[in-house]
Amino acid sequence: MAQDNRIDIRDEAATQAALISAKPNVVIHLAAQPLVRASYEDPQETYSTNVMGTMNVLNAIARTDSVQASLIIKTDKMYLNVNKLTGYKEDVPLGGDDPYSASRAMADIRTQSWVKSFDSPPTAITRAGNVIGGDTSQDRLIPNLISAFTNNMPARIRYPQAVRPWQHVLDCLNGNQLLVESLLSEGRTGDWNFGPPEVSVISIAEVANLKARSWGHGATWSSDGAEHPHEAALLTLNSNKSRMELGWKDKLTASEEIQWTVDSETERANGKLAWQICNNQIDTFLSSTYPGNFGTIGRFRNSISFNISARPTFAKSSFQLTCLS
Repeated sequence: MAQDNRIDIRDEAATQAALISAKPNVVIHLAAQPLVRASYEDPQETYSTNVMGTMNVLNAIARTDSVQASLIIKTDKMYLNVNKLTGYKEDVPLGGDDPYSASRAMADIRTQSWVKSFDSPPTAITRAGNVIGGDTSQDRLIPNLISAFTNNMPARIRYPQAVRPWQHVLDCLNGNQLLVESLLSEGRTGDWNFGPPEVSVISIAEVANLKARSWGHGATWSSDGAEHPHEAALLTLNSNKSRMELGWKDKLTASEEIQWTVDSETERANGKLAWQICNNQIDTFLSSTYPGNFGTIGRFRNSISFNISARPTFAKSSFQLTCLS
């Protein structure tokens, strides 16, 4: 039976109670404060959520007897950024200049230490690229473009020349599910990158151009020209380990994933509900139209999930911990 528990992972007792109540077999931890610029505005909340919140989840996992495996979802921004062109492998140093990146690196190091120091179910860490699709958060590129284009306004973009590894959320989830299967069947732990191939590592300007062309109706954008807090100019991931050992690969190209975000917004404007749009895209993703290793991504539709956030207003965003029973 589905449960939807909305709690704050900084509350250790509430996090523990939620997991014990759900009795999950697998825990996939995605809860976080996920925005770089928000981390400058409230660094204390960022650190308390991303670092101590993760520790509370890990401790709750260890105390929940039903858990057979756990997957801790992190980000490419936790790698110590040196503008590396060839992509960061899983074994390079972690770090970060901005509070968000630093907090995620700290949480990753804490997770590695926890796994090595205490009895726990098989646990793996994943690091993904710039994920798009289904996101409605403020201060995100795709939602900001959609908002401007919907209102027939030119989009204003910061750092248009910054380069990111863009990929659709379903490609990431497919990788996560393949790794969960491997955790359960083989106890395969460690750190794993799920990033796109080089052809999808493109600039923010290129993504905006693809979005504008797909949107049509004269959609345009321009650089806002303003000064902003530091953000990395170049981010790339080396995902050879996931491709070779798990057989994973991205199924959608950069242009396809951008088109899917346009299609989602068009369907929403025509009255379709979010869950309908999501299910339809999952069905298409799993179809022979997009060949590749499907994993068992469809299990998310039958999962117990609870949204766990630092602030209730963010509960509908990306702060989520999913439990598969």
